[in-house]
Amino acid sequence: MVACGQVLACWTLLALLAGASADPARYDHFRLYRLLIETPAQVEMLQQLEKQSDSYAFMGHARQPNQNLTIMVAPHKIAEITELLQRYELQGSILLYNMQELIDREKATIKPKGTRPEEFGWQFYHHLDTINEWLRWQAGRHPELQLLELGASYENRSLYGVKLGTNPVNSGVFVECGIHAREWISPASCTFVLNELLTSDRPDVRRLADRFNWIIFPVVNPDGYRYTFEGDRLWRKNTQPYGLCRGVDLNRNFASDWNGPGASNDPCRYDFAGGSAASEPETRALVEFLERHVAQWRIRTYFSVHSFSQLVMFPYGYKVDRVPNYDDLVAIGRKGVDAIERAHGARYVSGAMIETIYPSSGDSVDWVYSALGVPVAYTFELRGPPDSTNMFVLPAEEIIPTAEELLAAFVAMLGEATRLGYYDGERQEL
Repeated sequence: MVACGQVLACWTLLALLAGASADPARYDHFRLYRLLIETPAQVEMLQQLEKQSDSYAFMGHARQPNQNLTIMVAPHKIAEITELLQRYELQGSILLYNMQELIDREKATIKPKGTRPEEFGWQFYHHLDTINEWLRWQAGRHPELQLLELGASYENRSLYGVKLGTNPVNSGVFVECGIHAREWISPASCTFVLNELLTSDRPDVRRLADRFNWIIFPVVNPDGYRYTFEGDRLWRKNTQPYGLCRGVDLNRNFASDWNGPGASNDPCRYDFAGGSAASEPETRALVEFLERHVAQWRIRTYFSVHSFSQLVMFPYGYKVDRVPNYDDLVAIGRKGVDAIERAHGARYVSGAMIETIYPSSGDSVDWVYSALGVPVAYTFELRGPPDSTNMFVLPAEEIIPTAEELLAAFVAMLGEATRLGYYDGERQEL
């Protein structure tokens, strides 16, 4: 160890190291732009901009003309983006002038660490430990609820979930939430759905709880989720280092055309696919768990819950080929979006991933569909709309209506899948 001759310098370094997570990233005066790409030259310019500068955060990639794209721009690049928009005659609007204002307002809607599970609710967002403690508390209160603990994350945190239901004849529904750290509405909505399955007296919800066994993991990216509370609110990946950068997009890390379209081999990019398929401990934990239980627990449905853009999507994300049961998945998805609109008037769009949002490879839904043969597999992108000014910082007052929409979609989609014979050929109505 190097001796500290200059005590002040040593204390300063120690303070910086100790307080790293206490000095979170800020987004003061970061602007949000919504662009309409109309020409190949505009596509090429935006692709170069994304590749060359880390001062622009792209929500998706520039791929082709006749495409909308949202980007967040650092304040010292405002003059540059203004000049580029003019030079390339790129149409667009400013959705938001100061991202930090959203983040600061959100802080008042976060329940503090140490919140007792009896005080858990859906008017607030919750820390990781609070969610896990609430799961343990619920498992202790409901004999039909089994606490599940998967192998540790990169930072040695367990992935906690629950299994609801004890009838081995029932088909299983797997609900994966929180794989992208910044999408707080995902764990919030999934815990709401679990609570409704446990406590609701609505006949349609009771039928869901009685006729299916549910496996729900509210936060499958625990390190990243914790980091969004303490380090960077807009962090997406896990936290494993790769060279000077860190983090892998866990939803690009599965063995479904790994590192193909819509994924990056650059560790500094938000959609970095990792060192290899299932290179990340969180991905491996899910893969091994699903491989062990997909047949044993008769898992026939997989829902992956994300935000934002208000979409209900099915495979494939990495190729234009249509899945064998394409027409059925269109019908099931349509039932879901219709039910969502009836709930609170929100309009969602359904379709194959590559037709609906953008190409993506290495995602969980494509993998469970192709590798495990789970025939009813969907990715949800919850509120807000594609041109949302909130993006991943959805106001807490929207948690309950968003979660009610998700539950309504589950009721409708599982009902249609039952009618179509996906659960042991039974065509009874839910």
